Amino acid sequence: MKQKTAEDCDSTCFGTEEDLQAIRSSMLEINSVIQMADWFKAFSDPTRVRIIDALMKKELCVHDLTVILDMGQSAVSHQLRFLRNLRIVKRRKEGKTVFYSLDDTHIEQIFLQTLQHLGHQ
Repeated sequence: MKQKTAEDCDSTCFGTEEDLQAIRSSMLEINSVIQMADWFKAFSDPTRVRIIDALMKKELCVHDLTVILDMGQSAVSHQLRFLRNLRIVKRRKEGKTVFYSLDDTHIEQIFLQTLQHLGHQ
């Protein structure tokens, strides 16, 4: 496929090779791009969104989440593991019980900002 140059653009396009190189050099590193895409993938599953929503209200154990979500323990644990691997949730053990909570306030802020954005018409 032929690379598009400034000469190929419409007359209304004011981009130059210099502009494009400056933009390219300031873009995210590929590892950051991959991590960000994986992070947003975590928010693409309705069950994971519901788990985050529940954990915004209170720290909960797996059993509590299964009751709230009306799901099996295995399915909830699988989603929690996915979220924990991305550092979206963290766990705390108390005896044999494992409690889950959001990893930090950034998660809640991103969640609330997304809800606010969805409210715009």
